[in-house]
Amino acid sequence: MSLSDHPRAYGTAAVAIAFIAGILATLGLKDLYPDLERRFQQQRRAGKRGAANNALRRKSSLFWGPVSLEDHDVPETPVPRDDGISDGIEGCIGRTPLIRIRSLSAATGRDILAKAEFLNGAGNSPKDRVALSLIDAAEAAGALRPNRGDTIYEGTVGSTGISIAALARARGYRAHICMPDDQAREKSDLLHHLGATVERVPVAPIASAEHYVNLARRRAAEHAAVHADGSVGFFADQFESAANFAAHQRTTGPEILQQTGGRVDAFVAGAGTGGTISGVAKYLKEDAGLSGLRVVLADPQGSGLYNRIRHGVMYSATEREGTRRRRQVDSIVEGVGVNRVTENFEAGRDLVDDAVRVSDAQACKMARWLVEHDGIFAGSSTAVNCVAAVVTALALPEGSTVVTLICDSGTRHLSKFWKRVAEMGLEDEPKSEDLLTLLEIEKPKR
Repeated sequence: MSLSDHPRAYGTAAVAIAFIAGILATLGLKDLYPDLERRFQQQRRAGKRGAANNALRRKSSLFWGPVSLEDHDVPETPVPRDDGISDGIEGCIGRTPLIRIRSLSAATGRDILAKAEFLNGAGNSPKDRVALSLIDAAEAAGALRPNRGDTIYEGTVGSTGISIAALARARGYRAHICMPDDQAREKSDLLHHLGATVERVPVAPIASAEHYVNLARRRAAEHAAVHADGSVGFFADQFESAANFAAHQRTTGPEILQQTGGRVDAFVAGAGTGGTISGVAKYLKEDAGLSGLRVVLADPQGSGLYNRIRHGVMYSATEREGTRRRRQVDSIVEGVGVNRVTENFEAGRDLVDDAVRVSDAQACKMARWLVEHDGIFAGSSTAVNCVAAVVTALALPEGSTVVTLICDSGTRHLSKFWKRVAEMGLEDEPKSEDLLTLLEIEKPKR
């Protein structure tokens, strides 16, 4: 009997054809899906901007034409890096990894995470973000013009100057850095190698015309008369310029939000200019609406910012007459801690919930602990951040997430901070394997 004589045969044939087509489609998608999934996950990590950037579209597929995988959960993250080829050293700034510090997390029962800011590729610190923002703002305002012979002047204890020196060369400028002469020698050596003019000056109070910041401002004002070649002297003014905290509000804060998926209970950071803590706090609390977030200042001994947050006054016990050994901050720590109010710190001061004071001994012990237990060789400001992160974590419920910063490498602190670590015998003698005992930190009573 022919098929034309039996209508039911048509249905059998149709089912058979559909079955074969289904097998072919499955085999095609089996090969296609991993590629789509891989590209989809890359898109999630990249956090691209715009509707076109929030979807991956395959130009063709086996049977149905264009295939689109969309993700609507990744927030916009305006950072300067590109997924492919970046244009210049600026492309190495931002979007730094957020890493879990395993030993601190295990010791506290909370996730302690750190932005690896030493991986910023120009000056290898969070100051790369600031330096780039300062230069961009100056160019936009017409205060700097590339390849005219303009010079960027700044007063800095080191890190901002290093970032400015590196970016200045890349953007067609010169750099002139003024810094106090009690900072680690390797910082000024590096500045020289980066082609900057460096003035190491005696430590002086901010009210003095010879304070390193005031000297940099004066050098910028004198530039035109001294050089008389049509070039301009630009004072970067990192302590007071809004471009400082704006850099962190625009990049660091959004990165933290994206990398944690918004699950962050506390942010801990030190303050020198105050730009980092203010910028991140403004983004996470004001822009992202994380009203339950605790922002905690990590402050070294001798700094007045702890009392500014805790008591509303700018005072440190080391300010008492006859007790102060130095004219800046009475601490071995460099880069954070200050005894004056800056515009950048004040921009976010009302968003800072608490402060933790860290002694030099605690900072040195933490620095050595991080080397021995996590392979992290960092500078003094990072050690201060991590001590304060531990204290903050212990005050939160178990399972909470605390974010802080690894600022720069310990290689910039060999002649001063790490020399003190060695002098304390921390590299040789047996030490407690209990972090809280080592740091003399008591768990809060609940």
